[in-house]
Amino acid sequence: MIKAVRIAIYGGADCSSEVYEQAREVGRLLALKGVIVYCGGMGGVMEAVSRGVSEESGTVVGILPEADGDSGNEYLTIPVATGAGSARNVMIANSVHGAIAIDGSYGTLSEIGHTLRMEKPVIGLGTWDIEGVVSVKSPEAAVKKILELI
Repeated sequence: MIKAVRIAIYGGADCSSEVYEQAREVGRLLALKGVIVYCGGMGGVMEAVSRGVSEESGTVVGILPEADGDSGNEYLTIPVATGAGSARNVMIANSVHGAIAIDGSYGTLSEIGHTLRMEKPVIGLGTWDIEGVVSVKSPEAAVKKILELI
């Protein structure tokens, strides 16, 4: 039995319109490849990627910080209410084959760290420049590279 590829998208709850459109395109491209996308389920980059996945009728799982399943963005296919706050970052990293980090701040850094610690690939699109993160310049390159590395 072939299991579906699961990729996380990490990024901030607030982002510029340019970053929003990049994240939306990453979501769209992953959905077209049949990837199940995981994210933190809230606004900003998380909403943008969820929207892109939704526009292509893909599946996006939102691992929410709140205990309320309705607290996530409107584009989620499957909201998972954890009540775990930022501890959900470990849950996301555990659930995927690799990740793409887009922009972001310290929460994104935490997610990157957990994923790298698990020896899973992380692609960076305008995010933290740290050892282990493979930097790319476009949504297309991000999707191509993560699929190569997993």
